[in-house]
Amino acid sequence: MKILLNSDLGESFGIWNIGADEDIMKLIDMANIACGFHASDPLTMDKTVKFAKKNSVSIGAHPGYPDLVGFGRRSIKCSSKEIESFIIYQCGALEAICIANDVHVEYVKPHGALANDMMKSEPVFLAILRAVSSYNKKLKLMILSSNKNDYYEKLAKPFGVKLIYEVFADRAYTKDGFLVPRTQKGAVIHSAEVVMSRIKLLKTTGKLTTVDGNKIDMKADSICVHGDNKKALDLVKSLREFIDEV
Repeated sequence: MKILLNSDLGESFGIWNIGADEDIMKLIDMANIACGFHASDPLTMDKTVKFAKKNSVSIGAHPGYPDLVGFGRRSIKCSSKEIESFIIYQCGALEAICIANDVHVEYVKPHGALANDMMKSEPVFLAILRAVSSYNKKLKLMILSSNKNDYYEKLAKPFGVKLIYEVFADRAYTKDGFLVPRTQKGAVIHSAEVVMSRIKLLKTTGKLTTVDGNKIDMKADSICVHGDNKKALDLVKSLREFIDEV
């Protein structure tokens, strides 16, 4: 199984720095760059795009709800039109910076609560598909891989949007193949040994271990390690070495 490595980056804001972006960028294939709504600012976006270009890393827009205070992890009740506008606005902002650096946005990966709502609500998913399709049909949409992949494929097909299926290396999964909420203990996995064990199983068997110890089938085009995880850099190094093994 060929798997690309991605990370959520560019999430610093003003004088507040988050993550080891420059170091992580050297080890990943895809960078999900915050677009100013849940984190980041124009200067941070520009710096992160430059890091990505220097390391030949694919750039993805990482749009979220307009929630700087809550880091985009709080669901906000919005109309479909509002969600479409949020996505287009943030993609456009990042694309402008990319154009100035002679690169382009290649895919979209919704952030935090918006990503969770996308996976739980068909109207939200459709709003995001409409936004991506109307903005640029060449953009792919990264979503959480689950046992409902066929369902999401059917929704995306009329819009001509291709999907990228993502698995999180450092997040616990429920028996239904969804992320354990961050409000629950053990939702984020900090042990490099546990993460590596899970990903080795995924790469060799196509299965992922859930929080209750069961193993479920999981399609994975890309694996994500959060850039704000305290041990993110060590995890990315270990994953890079393992993924590159023949």
